[in-house]
Amino acid sequence: MPKVLLAVADGSEDIETVTLIDVLRRADIQVSVASATSEVTLTLARGTRLIADTRLADIDPDSEFDAIVLPGGMPGAERLRDSETLTTLLQRQRQREGWIAAICAAPGVVLAAHDLVRGYMVTGFPAFQAALNDAGGHLSQHPVVEDGRLLTSQGPATAMGFALHLVGLLVDEATERRIAEGLLAASQESALQRH
Repeated sequence: MPKVLLAVADGSEDIETVTLIDVLRRADIQVSVASATSEVTLTLARGTRLIADTRLADIDPDSEFDAIVLPGGMPGAERLRDSETLTTLLQRQRQREGWIAAICAAPGVVLAAHDLVRGYMVTGFPAFQAALNDAGGHLSQHPVVEDGRLLTSQGPATAMGFALHLVGLLVDEATERRIAEGLLAASQESALQRH
């Protein structure tokens, strides 16, 4: 069973956070929702209350995850960026060649700040795309972009395609199709850009 660390904070984007948790768990992926703050009860950007499974501070720094996934939303993305524990986990994930996935503000605010987009084709929420270029990323306007072991996406409306593609990467394409059909999701393949 694939293991995913989903880092969240007060102010993370509601649709992205809940969609990722729901879709990944439908695929029997073990999702650990970890709060970047000292509290496990969080308020997302639009007021949704969420109880995380754990705190990032309680994650063993040597833990291995198949993917570390970051929702966007402000100021949630800034709080993720400022988490030393998450920064360490992301850098180790890159060294291990594990998947890193980020959507909306997270690519530009978190990944760009920690030099995790340099040389990669990436996308993100339009207001944060300049940071991707400034950090050495190659900007794409596709809704979901896969390059190497990095998956990025643009925002709330692209969260379903992003989550489904992550299922395909971590489990298999047949499971991705099965979950998509069960959700009545249209084919997302045309929204994806691979490099």
